[in-house]
Amino acid sequence: PMARLIRYALVSIRDLWISAGPFLLIALLLLGGAYWLLDPTPPRRVTIITGPDQSAFEAFGRRYREALRRDGIDLELRPSAGSLANLRALGDPASGVSFGFVQGGTTSPDEAESDGLESLGSLFYEPVWIFYREQAAARLKAPRGSPLSFASLAQMTIAVGPEDSGVPRLFGRLAQANRLEAGVFKLLPLEPTPAVVDLIDGRVDAVVFATAPESPLVQMLLQTPGIRLFDFVQAEAYARRLGFLSHVVLPQGIVDLSGNVPSADIHLIAPTATLVARRDAHPALMQLMVQAAAEIHGQAGWFQRAGQFPSPEYNEIAVAEEARRFYRNGRPLLQRYLPFWLANLVERMWVVLAAIVAVLIPLSRIVPPIYEFRVRSRIFRWYGRLRSIEDRLAGPGPDLVKLRVELDELDERVSHITVPLSYADELYALRSHIGMVRTRLG
Repeated sequence: PMARLIRYALVSIRDLWISAGPFLLIALLLLGGAYWLLDPTPPRRVTIITGPDQSAFEAFGRRYREALRRDGIDLELRPSAGSLANLRALGDPASGVSFGFVQGGTTSPDEAESDGLESLGSLFYEPVWIFYREQAAARLKAPRGSPLSFASLAQMTIAVGPEDSGVPRLFGRLAQANRLEAGVFKLLPLEPTPAVVDLIDGRVDAVVFATAPESPLVQMLLQTPGIRLFDFVQAEAYARRLGFLSHVVLPQGIVDLSGNVPSADIHLIAPTATLVARRDAHPALMQLMVQAAAEIHGQAGWFQRAGQFPSPEYNEIAVAEEARRFYRNGRPLLQRYLPFWLANLVERMWVVLAAIVAVLIPLSRIVPPIYEFRVRSRIFRWYGRLRSIEDRLAGPGPDLVKLRVELDELDERVSHITVPLSYADELYALRSHIGMVRTRLG
């Protein structure tokens, strides 16, 4: 009896599976097509282009790598000479770079649009740091205690970094604002670290950086004896004339409270650093990068309030829609409670899943009739044999022996038919009709 029950159950499951097979196949094809079209799963390895060694871009790149590692994403750091090199790499699909740090003022909205670039938000101020030797300033015979003018820098030898860093271009725009030609300055295209070494050794009079205060070179020079920081006393005017610049203040004592470094407020001008993505970068990775930016840059600093960055403001490049969604709503709800891969899959598939369900619900109604037809056809197809025997019995000169053999064979086959209990009445009706024909044969 137990074996028979198991056989009945297996037959029912087989019939149900065959009946629902086309429906399940359509559902799987729709799900597979939606998954292929939406591509909800981001790649596990992605590249970001940072900046020179010992720069703030390089330091922040390492922090982004740690943040994405928690969600199973391997962020490869690719060093570069600076912002212009980053823009070229981002604009080249063959470079394999998806994200990068770019200094404000190094591109335009039209150039970014043509290169297929989008901003994920401004990250931090990058003040223009002009460090000079006190001995070089003394040679200028400026009035004691008065700040240096920008024009007086033309009498110094200045290291501005390689052309790809973006600093030479920025310094040139500052010179133009002062109605000076870049050719009047003695500029050397030195890398940041060699430039600082030459400054301390006296081989150059000044160096120019555009970087965050977290840069180790900036931190060191702010506390190096004999090195002074240029005070942009006209910082507000620069900010009004050049829209990509902001006026920021290095507060007195912010570097070292006990040593009162600096000894007075110093006015600086600062573009903002921007996190740039290729437009074809995976949306889920854009979301992760913006979340990492909020974690890394959201704290209060020397020049910004807590929560001021990252921001959709201060951008020369159009902000990506994925980033705008984060700035409007914060971190997606599901990612607060589920692992990233699962939350991302549900979040990006739920609309399509709802549409697929809306299509499949009407289709699912054909499964019960197909199942019923399949089970009943197992019984009804024998009625054709029974009708043939009965018709020949009613005809002239029937061969009763042959008909009786056929009827016995039919009865034997029907006795081995297995159907669900809900259809057993139709099976017994068939056997009853076989008995009626047998009676007529008798």
